[in-house]
Amino acid sequence: MTKLKKAKSSYDKLVESMNKKEKAAFENDYKELLISEMVIAAMKQDDISVRKLAAAAGVSPTIIQGVRSGDRKHISAQSLFKIFQALGYTIFAERGGSRLPLHLS
Repeated sequence: MTKLKKAKSSYDKLVESMNKKEKAAFENDYKELLISEMVIAAMKQDDISVRKLAAAAGVSPTIIQGVRSGDRKHISAQSLFKIFQALGYTIFAERGGSRLPLHLS
């Protein structure tokens, strides 16, 4: 029996065509997009406004809007944790299959 070769996706081909610096920039931008999309989806699902989320998280509405739009390139871990906690998410650190929930004091 012969092994079938898995066809490469357009994404795989794109990433393989990049040099190390381009890959790093792409991965960073992709992570920012994912965070933005998660916040937008959770806000829509919970029907919560930028101002209400900002108040619940204890951060500025400008920070929330910057995360939503992807314009905010740098955000403190504390602010990000507050936003996700206000949206009902739990953030975990994982190592070797063990998960540890991260909480703000």
